[in-house]
Amino acid sequence: MPAARAAETKRLQENAMAKPATVKIRLVSTADTGFFYVTKKNPRNTTEKMSFRKYDPVARKHVEFKEAKIK
Repeated sequence: MPAARAAETKRLQENAMAKPATVKIRLVSTADTGFFYVTKKNPRNTTEKMSFRKYDPVARKHVEFKEAKIK
C-alpha cells in the first residue's frame, strides 16, 4: 500500500508545475517598416510597456521599438 501512495504523490507533484513567469512580447519598429524583435518580459516586475532604441535593418538606422502583443 505505501508504494501505491508514493506513486500517487509523485504523479500529483509532476502535474502541479508552476507557470513560467516570463511572457514573449514583440518590439515593433516605430519607423513603420514592419520589422520587429521578439523578447521575453516578466510582467510581475516590469508592469509598464517596454521601449528600446534598437537597430532597424529595413530603415538602416537606430529607431524606437515599442512593445506589442504576439498574435
